[in-house]
Amino acid sequence: MGRKKLLIVDDQIGIRILLLEVFATEGYETFQAANGRTALDIVRNHTPDLVLLDMKIPGMDGLEILKKIKEMNKEIKVIMMTAYGELDMIKEATDLGALMHFTKPFDIDEMRMAVNLQLGEGGSRSKFASGS
Repeated sequence: MGRKKLLIVDDQIGIRILLLEVFATEGYETFQAANGRTALDIVRNHTPDLVLLDMKIPGMDGLEILKKIKEMNKEIKVIMMTAYGELDMIKEATDLGALMHFTKPFDIDEMRMAVNLQLGEGGSRSKFASGS
């Protein structure tokens, strides 16, 4: 079985680079996208196992991207990343199939543990309701 694939979707390059470095060292095949169109192209062409998806992205918001990902493949796991105060969107994201969310700025070790838990043996659902 090949390496697990992880897609990072965030318009902030600093966050993408940080997450790419962390998850590449964890052994994942990592992809990045700064916008919804690129993210959906990667989903279509590479079928990631898990997507770390920012809620606020110019052009197409995280909820819209989440809906489209789930339409393409319900099996793809999604963890949302949000700025403080987007609680109404978090509930909608959960209803659409997001597993959990992390509020920025997030603890990178908590994020790493959550991703490893989701992509690890069996990929069982997390015991954590959210990342923060």
